[in-house]
Amino acid sequence: MEDFNRIREKLQQFIKKYYFNELIKGLLLFMAIGVLYLIFTLFVEYFLWLKPVARSLLFWLFVIVELTLFVGYIIFPIIKIFGLKRGLNEVEASKIIGNHFPEVRDKLLNMLQLSEGMHNSELIVASIEQKSTELQPIPFKHAVDLTKNKKYLKYAVIPFFIWLLVFITGNISIFTDSFSRVVHYNKVYLPPAPFYFAVLNDSLLVVEGQPFILQVETVGNTVPENVKINFLNESYYLENTGMGKFQYSFS
Repeated sequence: MEDFNRIREKLQQFIKKYYFNELIKGLLLFMAIGVLYLIFTLFVEYFLWLKPVARSLLFWLFVIVELTLFVGYIIFPIIKIFGLKRGLNEVEASKIIGNHFPEVRDKLLNMLQLSEGMHNSELIVASIEQKSTELQPIPFKHAVDLTKNKKYLKYAVIPFFIWLLVFITGNISIFTDSFSRVVHYNKVYLPPAPFYFAVLNDSLLVVEGQPFILQVETVGNTVPENVKINFLNESYYLENTGMGKFQYSFS
């Protein structure tokens, strides 16, 4: 039964390689889906400036999705490689091998079925030995083609191209600021103002008794229709001089 034992060893080697292949595929898919989902999460927070309740939901949903992907794509194949969880049995493995090597499909399956039902029958033992000898040269591990994982590589590269593009364009704060707000989801953050005022005067020194014209310009994506200034507990409208510029004359 030496040849038969070798066949069983080769089947176990095939099963390990099968799950090693699943691990490689899982790593690539985890990098693709997991990192893309991280980018999606950060973009949602960047554009919406969510409140703490919504941000906490976004955070925990992210954790659940990432853990699910990590366990499914990485942990499960690893524990099956080391036999910590039941994976393919020899019969299931033989069917996969048979799809790759059609000439051995029936022999391999028949040999395993005979081995399950043998009761020291010399005829059955002889039949198993014969089939084992015929199957010995077949490289079962070749039924797993690791190179097929190349098709998943392009998906894993996509999120890293997005990160690289954001970094090159100098907008890395899109990710860093959003990540900080998502992680500290209980903290209240206020979105930045759509514009701010820049004083255009070279000097703010005023000569007593002389009129002074304050000139300001709005910088940002929004130009207000009206601008007020508070002076001596009173509010006054600034004159709109166009192109986002305003002025007020103190006399």
